[in-house]
Amino acid sequence: MTDADLPLRPATPDDFPKAAALLFGLFHRAVDQEAQDRDRLVWEADRALVVTDGDEVVGHSFAAARELTVPGAVLPTAHVTGVGVAATHRRRGLLTRLMRRQLRDVRDAGREPLAVLWASESRIYPRFGYGLASTRLDLTIDIREVRLPAATAVGQLRVGSPADLYSELTKVYDSLRPDRPGWSSRDDNWWAQVLADPPGDREGATERRVVVHEGEAGVDGYALWRSKGNWTANGPNAEVHVSEIAAADPEAYAALWRFLLGIDLARQVTYGFAAVDDPLLHLASDPRQLGTHFSDGLWVRLVDLPAALAARRYASEVDVVLEVSDALLPENAGRWRLTGGPGGATCERTDAAADLACDVLELGAAYLGGTSLAALARAGRVRELRPGTLHPASTAFGWHRLPAAPEVF
Repeated sequence: MTDADLPLRPATPDDFPKAAALLFGLFHRAVDQEAQDRDRLVWEADRALVVTDGDEVVGHSFAAARELTVPGAVLPTAHVTGVGVAATHRRRGLLTRLMRRQLRDVRDAGREPLAVLWASESRIYPRFGYGLASTRLDLTIDIREVRLPAATAVGQLRVGSPADLYSELTKVYDSLRPDRPGWSSRDDNWWAQVLADPPGDREGATERRVVVHEGEAGVDGYALWRSKGNWTANGPNAEVHVSEIAAADPEAYAALWRFLLGIDLARQVTYGFAAVDDPLLHLASDPRQLGTHFSDGLWVRLVDLPAALAARRYASEVDVVLEVSDALLPENAGRWRLTGGPGGATCERTDAAADLACDVLELGAAYLGGTSLAALARAGRVRELRPGTLHPASTAFGWHRLPAAPEVF
């Protein structure tokens, strides 16, 4: 049997143990029964694909059914994860078969106009039409060099465990999510993934803790964090590791950061999911001491182009004809007239002359409002066919809040 003949099929519930073992090995994790049990709660066999060689699972991909916030809307979106091929079967085209089949299945199902993923290796997924739609800042903050403005309002802080404060966490997250491009829906099983805290993964740090901020109207913000003690010849040198922070208003956000930056005996705070337009950049007395490192975030793939472009909202009025190429989903290729604005949009096929030309990848990159069409044009990725049409369209695709995804799924 050749590699091209190896069966690629929808998974069955019986495939899960071998698929999980494959993925734990590929991502260099020790096999952990508790983690596998959590994974099984979010894994849906009919949304997973496997490649088998005899009795072994040698390839896997999964598209979780979740919602994603996009500019002005919340859409059902295929959240692609668990993609991998066994080391014994690499460079034989199995990943390409998996990704192509997955896109076709999502398109044919007709429920999700988008697919989204985090890339363990960012050079892989542009081959399948995924565009870099959000970026993030990884912060390493020197506590001794950063000060925040004094508080102007009085609020209360409470510290506890995720289990004790679970209802507060979910309430704040759900209230903020509709206005936060890049945020995904979380049911109880996905929250269990986010809050998972196996001792073997702590690398000497404490258990995860939660601090919530309570304003006049109740709890309006939270931060998830842990700390790691350390001492040097010069004294205390502990670290605070923040995994998530969210707040409904500026006072609550600043209060949470004052708490995190003021923990006794700590000298450094790290946070890996700061938005590129994060308010902390403008609160800190010395932004250089935030130790920013720029990295990629979400990659977006338009699966049903007209449905996706019509579903989101636009920062300003737009009326543009796009000429789009899509080698994997030819239904998306051709000329499309996009008309819309803050109140809604339509996207329909047209024979009119095109204003802009690009691949579906570039529309995925611009979709969340974090990558501008103008920047892509300067990189030679978008072509302006009718002078004067690029900049208005680029402005319309933007948004008042840059996308920022708070979790790797």
